[in-house]
Amino acid sequence: MKYLMTLLPLVLLFNLNPAAADTSLAKFKQAIRAKYDLKERAFAAGDPYPIINHFYAPDVISTDNEGKTHVGRKALLPLYKDVTAGHYVHIESVYTHVNGNVGWDWANFFVTPKDPASKEKPFSFKILFLWEKVKGEWWCKGDMYVLGEFKKNGMQHTAE
Repeated sequence: MKYLMTLLPLVLLFNLNPAAADTSLAKFKQAIRAKYDLKERAFAAGDPYPIINHFYAPDVISTDNEGKTHVGRKALLPLYKDVTAGHYVHIESVYTHVNGNVGWDWANFFVTPKDPASKEKPFSFKILFLWEKVKGEWWCKGDMYVLGEFKKNGMQHTAE
């Protein structure tokens, strides 16, 4: 009994219950997928405001593929006004991790020009989204991206 009383707080502290971790990961994936769907719809509509106000946290930090850092929603708004006007996007999670109220998601971010006559070719980013659950809602607190695409068969999926 003494051993059990010693072990129980450790199990609770470190959340060593694999079933609870699986449920938490599944719920996190579902919540951020809803945020990705919101972002995809906003791009399709050419409307940056749902992204700025309902995807990103007020204190977001975003570093783009050229190394420029944007801090806060106000700094992201001009960027999103520009890119949502002419592009569609699709976000594909590749490797997702969550631990309590924080998580991250490595993803492919596929970008396609809206104008089929455009000389711009579709492209993709490898992106890392950083998430925090605040008052029951997941918010993107940061992201960082580079040109390219994750190939699923080239990555180990320890979280899936």
